[in-house]
Amino acid sequence: MAEKIKCLIIGSGPAGYTAAIYAARADMKPVMYTGMQMGGQLTTTTEVDNFPGYPNGTDGTAMMEDLKNQAERFGTDVRFGMVTKVEFSKEEGGVHKVVVDESTEIEAQTVIISTGATAKYLGIESEQRLIGGGVSACATCDGFFYKGQDVVVVGAGDTAAEEATYLANICNKVTMLVRKDFMRASKAMQHRVNKTENITVLYNTEIDEVLGDNVVEGVRAVNNQTGDKTEIPVTGVFIAIGHKPNTELFKGVLDMDEVGYLITKGKSTKTNLPGVFAAGDVQDKEYRQAVTAAGTGCMAALDAERYLGALE
Repeated sequence: MAEKIKCLIIGSGPAGYTAAIYAARADMKPVMYTGMQMGGQLTTTTEVDNFPGYPNGTDGTAMMEDLKNQAERFGTDVRFGMVTKVEFSKEEGGVHKVVVDESTEIEAQTVIISTGATAKYLGIESEQRLIGGGVSACATCDGFFYKGQDVVVVGAGDTAAEEATYLANICNKVTMLVRKDFMRASKAMQHRVNKTENITVLYNTEIDEVLGDNVVEGVRAVNNQTGDKTEIPVTGVFIAIGHKPNTELFKGVLDMDEVGYLITKGKSTKTNLPGVFAAGDVQDKEYRQAVTAAGTGCMAALDAERYLGALE
């Protein structure tokens, strides 16, 4: 027999936990399935300095534990598990069927999707080993820690150009490594990069290895045309080659943009199906911050509460 619930939350980052806090306080008795990475992307960030309410900063994992405890205090049922199949109703007031870990069946009146997005990395061993030790995929999150230092940005699109110019304001020197002999970024962003004195762009250049044992001490870069290798002493490496929204499960079910981000209606968190809402990085490719994700989590719970209220 399928378990019948009012509100199912899929994913456990700032968006999911905030949705859970609001849904629980609205007596919706939410059930959350955390996914494999409980706490989401923030658990890979060592220090969080820009979330309101932490005057001395906090640790990413500790912050997600705080949010989890707060959600549970109001009665959220937090469960470790992975949603493996969805069968969403297209009818107003219809029941949304979900399978967890290919065995447990849930029937929910409302579903809040907060599965987030995953930063793309190069995948080389030294890079993976030093994530949190000087390798980051978010300049806005971590740039502050490299004030007055030399850093590298890897990437050639608008995100890379934005991160490089953002870092140039706080770092001593920014070196951009671009794999091809041109940048993919918009002309406006390229002009901004070229006008910034402390940004150097190296074309046809890739990372061969990130140097350092416990923290980043530099990168060994390779020119992919000549094979020449050079060592660049830096303390931070920012990978800006894009994000992948965690939406595979919803392909062909919910409306998405060309990259896979869920499309929500207007200023709401409503998807194209009634009673299904999306919050956080799964539907936001613009800001991708913990605080904006939390904001949309609040919105999703309020949208879900109003949806249920209208059915009564």
